[in-house]
Amino acid sequence: MSRLALGMPPGLRRGLTFWRRSIQARVVASTLVLSATVVGGVGWFLLQQTREGLLDQRVDAVVAEADTERADAETRLGSVPGTDVDATAQQAELIDPIIQRGLTRGFAVVLAGPIGENTGRIAQRGTRSSPGLDTGSVPTSLESHFQEPAATAWTYTTIRTLDSAGTELSEEPGIVVGTQVTLVADGGTYTLYFLFPLDEQQETLALVTRALLTAAVLLLVLVAGVTWLVTRQVVTPIRMARRVAERLAAGRLQERLRVTGEDDLARLATSFNQMASNLQRQIRQLEELSRVQHRFVSDVSHELRTPLTTVRMAGDVLYDARDDFDAVSSRAAELLQTELDRFETLLVDLLEISRFDAGAAVLDAEDINLVDVAHRVVEATRPLAEQRDVGVVVRAPDHPCLAEADARRIERVVRNLITNAIDHAETGRGEEIVVQVAGDDHAAAITVRDFGIGLGPGESALVFNRFWRADPARARTSGGTGLGLSISLEDSHLHGGWLQAWGRPGEGAQFRLTLPRRVNAPLRRSPLPLVPADAKEPVT
Repeated sequence: MSRLALGMPPGLRRGLTFWRRSIQARVVASTLVLSATVVGGVGWFLLQQTREGLLDQRVDAVVAEADTERADAETRLGSVPGTDVDATAQQAELIDPIIQRGLTRGFAVVLAGPIGENTGRIAQRGTRSSPGLDTGSVPTSLESHFQEPAATAWTYTTIRTLDSAGTELSEEPGIVVGTQVTLVADGGTYTLYFLFPLDEQQETLALVTRALLTAAVLLLVLVAGVTWLVTRQVVTPIRMARRVAERLAAGRLQERLRVTGEDDLARLATSFNQMASNLQRQIRQLEELSRVQHRFVSDVSHELRTPLTTVRMAGDVLYDARDDFDAVSSRAAELLQTELDRFETLLVDLLEISRFDAGAAVLDAEDINLVDVAHRVVEATRPLAEQRDVGVVVRAPDHPCLAEADARRIERVVRNLITNAIDHAETGRGEEIVVQVAGDDHAAAITVRDFGIGLGPGESALVFNRFWRADPARARTSGGTGLGLSISLEDSHLHGGWLQAWGRPGEGAQFRLTLPRRVNAPLRRSPLPLVPADAKEPVT
C-alpha cells in the first residue's frame, strides 16, 4: 500500500480497496458514467429542441399579434380627419386602447418617436407606455434599428416592472417587437414596441426539464440495477472459483466448484474441477515420490555408515603403515585416506539434507555475536587459504552484532561461504577475500567478497542448487561435496533469514547472509548491500 493511501481516512481507504478489488463495482460505475453521458447528451439535445420550438412558436405568435395591432392602429389613424393637428391627443387615442388590450392579454407597449427627434434612449425622454413598465426594457439594438423608417423587427429582452416609487419589482425574459406607424396630426413616424413575456414558455420548459431529469434518474437507477444483476451472474461464479482456488493453494486439495446448468460458466467450473483433480493426483504422486526419495537418501546414508566405518578402520591402518610401503602403495594409501574423509563429509551432508527435506531440522537458538563467528571461522580456514596463497580479512565494527541464532548452523554457513570463496579465488593477484559484518536495530548481516571467476547472468540463483558448479572444470581444493551452499540456504531459511549471491564474470562474487535480530522476525532490509561498492558499472 502506498504512503498516500496510508495517509487517507480509514473510510476512504476501505472504499479505494473495495474499488480495486471489485470488478462488479467498476463495471456498474463505468456503465453508469457512460449511461449518464448518453442520457445527459440526449436530454440536452431534447431540451434545446423543445426550447427552440417553444420560442419559435412564441415569436411567430407575438409578431403576428404585433402586426395585427399595427394594422388596427393604422385603420384608426386612417379615419382621423386631416384637419386634426393635435398630435398629443392623437398619440393618446392611438396608445391607450393598445395599453388596455395589453393589460388583458398580458403584454406591455411603449410608444416612442417621432424618429429624428429626441434621439436619446427611450428611458431618458418622454414616452407613453404601459403602467409599471421600465421603458429601459427595450434593448438599445432595437432602438437603433428604428432610428430610421424600418420594417417590423423583434429581439429577446428582459422585461422589468417598477412600482409607483420607481423601485424595480421583478424581471422576466421576454420578446420585444417593434413596428412603426405614421401619425396624421404631425406626419411623424412613431415606433410601437410590444413586450411579450415568456413566462408560460419558461414554465413549460421547466416542466419538461423536471420530467427529463426524473426520467433520467429513474433510467440510471434501472440501468444500475440491471447491470448489477447481470454482472452478479458472471462475478459470483468467479468469486466462488477464487475462494476454491485459495483453499486449494492452502492445501485443501479436495475442494471443488459446484456445477449447475450447461452454460459457459458451468463448463468453466467443470474444467476447473478437472484441473483441480489432476493437480491433486499429480501433487500426491510427487509427494509420494518425494517421500520415497527422502527415505532412500536417509536409508542409504545410514546403511553406508557401517561399511564406511569398516573401510575407515582399514584405511587408517594402511595410512599409518604407509612408510613401510613402496612409493606407489604409499601414495595410494594417502589418496584412500583423503577420499574417505570426503566420503564421510558427503554422508554427513546427505543426512543433513534429508533432515531438511523431511522437515525434521530444529534450531538451538541463542544470542550470538556475528563478529566473533566471523573471526573464528576465518582462523579455522586460514590454513586452507594459505595453501591457496589467498588472504582473508575481516571488516567488522568494534561493538557486537548480536542475533538470535543457532551458533553451529551459522558457523557452518559462514564456513561454507569462506571455503567456497577460497576455492574460486584467483591466486597470485594479491586481492584478498573480504568478510564484512554489520548490524542495525532489525537485522545483522555478513558478506563474503571474492575476486575469482565470478558468476554469469542467472547463475546467482543456480549457485544454491545441489551439486551445481560455476566452473565444472575447476577442482574442489577444500574437499567440498557440492551440497554446502544448499545446506547454507536451508540454514538461513530456518532462521527466517536471507542468503543471496551476486557476481559478474571476471569481477568475482559476493554472498550475503542476513539474519533477523529474533528468529523468524520479518526482514525488510539488510544492513549490508548485496552489490559491493567496488563493482564496476555494467556496460550498456
